[in-house]
Order: sequence, then structure tokens, then C-alpha cells
Amino acid sequence: MGFAAAIGATDGTSALAQRGGAPTAGPAPAGPDATSFAALVAGLSEPGGYFDSDNIITNEESYLKVASQLRKVGVHGGAYIGVGPDQNFSYIALIHPSIAFIIDIRRDNLLEHLLFKSLFAMSRNRLEYLCLLFGKPVPRDVEAWSGRPLAAMMSYLEQHPSDSSLAAATRRRSEQRIAAFGVPLDARDRAMVDRYRGEFVADGLNTRYSSLGRNNRTDYPTFGDLIAATNRAGQPVSYLATEESFQLVRGMEAADRIVPVVGNVAGDKAVRAIGAYAAQHGLKVSAFYVSNVEQYLMTRQGGFDVFAANVAALPRDTTSVIIRSYFGRFGMTHPLFVPGQLSVSTSMIERMDGFLRRERSGSIRTYADLVFNGYVAP
Repeated sequence: MGFAAAIGATDGTSALAQRGGAPTAGPAPAGPDATSFAALVAGLSEPGGYFDSDNIITNEESYLKVASQLRKVGVHGGAYIGVGPDQNFSYIALIHPSIAFIIDIRRDNLLEHLLFKSLFAMSRNRLEYLCLLFGKPVPRDVEAWSGRPLAAMMSYLEQHPSDSSLAAATRRRSEQRIAAFGVPLDARDRAMVDRYRGEFVADGLNTRYSSLGRNNRTDYPTFGDLIAATNRAGQPVSYLATEESFQLVRGMEAADRIVPVVGNVAGDKAVRAIGAYAAQHGLKVSAFYVSNVEQYLMTRQGGFDVFAANVAALPRDTTSVIIRSYFGRFGMTHPLFVPGQLSVSTSMIERMDGFLRRERSGSIRTYADLVFNGYVAP
């Protein structure tokens, strides 16, 4: 039973995955195959919920500072779980999982990932992907750009304005691709995909995260800042930093091995269903990226104990980790904070087994207990 097969279905992975091929910029598939990718999305998902931020991109400028810790622990392969939009692609490029599940309480996040998936299917390389995302002209020699540095591509994007006719043409092709994925969408869903698409076209590399009802958008890094972000050694390691990293993610998208799921990390279905699916296929969960969701579970909405129980139910080994972020609450700077960032985020990892031991022993009584202890040093 292939990774992208639906729960309870008998067919294998998608035709692209069976052929071992990668997508081309050719026409979209003739029709949806709802027996694999779409059914897996539906089978793992639970009813969505509300979050007070419009996470079109992350606001965690520190997200790649954990690269050395991931390497130190030996986090590699297996099944990856993560929340949010495209920062997950960079973690996927670092960890090389067999399959990735992008879980978020917001259905809108699933819709954004369908947009990303369609653009991967239409792109030959990084520059074409970014041009399609931002509605900019694709150079005739785009294939010759594959080996060029990201900085050169960003310079090209800054020098060429978005083109409404190109954006409209990309929208039509993208909509065909999204329809072919087989995930049922209503009018509101399609409008939200268009809204995300429109924001990327309007703002380009300056696209930013925003919190609803709070005038703090300029406090956060831009899309350009995030894709050029570096590890602690100053090396760019995002999924767009090298063609190799981009193609790894692109290939996983083509094989339906990046699966967006609607679910609450403290819910009663999605996380456990993902864990059961991984176990069924003989996989450990190598990493669970939760951003700062634990902060909300501990200080606002409750459910931290359910989240911990969900983590305990995941198949894992001694190299399995939680990736989390901290935003400077309590007026306390984290020991891992890297000065010079626009945002105050600090990213860290903790071994899942260590987290569960701390939680079971009662030593995690506050959010400060959670983030200031147990982390893996660089």
C-alpha cells in the first residue's frame, strides 16, 4: 500500500509516484483521482477551528536556527508533522522524510497548501516557481537558472513587476491542477485560494504574516527574509536556497507525499490518525513542528494534556523531536536567541521522549517551564 493510498483503499501511490517521475510544466491531468491524495486528506482530517492570525507565511525568523540541533540528534527520514504554511518545506528539505503531514486547525492552511502544490506541479525549478507565485514573467532561459544562487533570483524578481495577465493565466492553470487533486472545494474555499494567490502577487517578496485585529504587520519578516534565512553558521538552508532542496520538496509534492490535514494538535482525531498511518507503514515520526501552539494550549484555550497524550501515541524513537518557537514572553530572552533579527522568535528542538518524561513527572507546570528547559543545545 503506497504512502498516498487512501485509508482502506487498495490502490497504490499516484501514477507519477509509480513512474518515479517529476511534474512538468505541461497540461494538467485529465481529472481528479480521489482514491489516493484526496481521500487521505479527508480520512485524516477533523473539523476545523479558529485562530486569530492570518498565517500566509510564518513570522518565525529564527526557524532555521535549529538546523545544527537536528543534525546533532540525527533527525532524518520517517514521517514529518508540522503546522502552518511553507516553512514546513524547509524542515522537510533538512530532514528528508518519507512522507509529511501538514496539520493546522485552520482549513485555510490546507487551501494554501493546495495552491503551493499546484505551483510545484507547474514549475521546473525555483525561479519558475517564484515567478508563478508572484505573477512575474518567467525568463525564456529559466532552466539555465537552476544552478544560480537564490540572491540572483531574488534580484530578478525585484527587477520585474508583477503582470496581471500573467497572473490570470497562472490562475487558470493552477485552478485546473487544484481541481485535479480531487479535494472537494466550495465557493468560499476557492475564494480563499484566490485571496492567498492575490496577496502573493500584490506583495511579492514583501509578503508578511499578519495578526487579525493587531497593527503589528511590519514587526514581522518578509517572505524574502524567510527564504534567505540562515542556520547558526550563516549558511542559507531554506527549501529555496538550493535547487537540490527545492527538487526534493517538488518530488514529494508530485508523489502526493506532502499531505495537508485539517486538525487540532490537541484534538481527538487528526494527530492520532497520522500516527496510526505512520505506524501502519513502518515509520517513526521523526519531527513534530508545533511553532508556538503549546503557548496557546497552556495559556489560553487549554488542551495541553491532550496534546501531550497525542504525542505519546505517535510512533517514535530516541531521535524523534518536537520543534517549537518562543516569542519572548515574560520579558525573558531565551538562551538560544540570536540577536539581530527583526522578530523576537527563538526556535528550538526537544527530544519527544524527554518532553514526555518531563510532562509525566509534572515538571512542566508553566509555559516558561516548557521552553526554558529540555531543549537540545546547538
